[in-house]
Amino acid sequence: MHIVVCVKQVPDWDIPPSSFKVDEATKKVVPPPGVAPVASQFDEIAVEAAMRIKDADNSVKVTVISLGAATAKEVIKKGLAMGADEGVLINDDAFNSLDSNGVATVLSSAIKKLGDVDLVITGRQAVDWDLGVTGTLIAGMLGAPVLTFAKSVAVSDGKLSVERVLPDATEKVEAPLPAVVTVSNELGEPRYPKLQQIMAAGKKPMQTWSAGDLGVDAAALAPKLTLESLFVPVVDTKVEIMEGDTPEEQALALAKRLKEAKLI
Repeated sequence: MHIVVCVKQVPDWDIPPSSFKVDEATKKVVPPPGVAPVASQFDEIAVEAAMRIKDADNSVKVTVISLGAATAKEVIKKGLAMGADEGVLINDDAFNSLDSNGVATVLSSAIKKLGDVDLVITGRQAVDWDLGVTGTLIAGMLGAPVLTFAKSVAVSDGKLSVERVLPDATEKVEAPLPAVVTVSNELGEPRYPKLQQIMAAGKKPMQTWSAGDLGVDAAALAPKLTLESLFVPVVDTKVEIMEGDTPEEQALALAKRLKEAKLI
């Protein structure tokens, strides 16, 4: 069995939002200098989901794929240290400004190039843009069923079994392989590689593919989403204390103030 995990490198999501700047002219987020990018939170959990399947069956092969800059090798190496078998970096200037549809087009092309993939696992969403559509788009392009928001993932007898997170419950669903699953944080914390595993990760195979290797049609990468503007919202908070000697008087003052503001 062959599992592919898609991992995205993002600005460090664990630092204060105030550390980020926005270049409104180029419509891009400017990460703080000196802070190394990391793997998207849900994508590390996706690697963990794959490793739990591999723990149950050591014959399972796990490939970690990342589309991004050369620095994305680091998030692939993290997946290899967690126990994945090989990595693929997709790096080409032609892929620098893709929307979700373009990203899914490139990733699905890479998965098809691998040729023997039974299961694709992604995070439920990337923590930078929070769109949460790439996994589903990949499934559509592969012609495979997709199970989303998984808190547990298991494979048996050629079937994928998933427990999905719903707003007020969970549900268990199945799908035939090959399939795509997106995992949520309820699956649990990703394992932390030991030093020996981190050192061994550097010896595992990692390929780098370009646009030419994938043969992607440039027309298929044309953005379907138009970003009109990108800016940091201005938050202006005002506090007004309701005067009164008793809670009742304060409540009456609040009701009067809300009525004046035409909120009630």
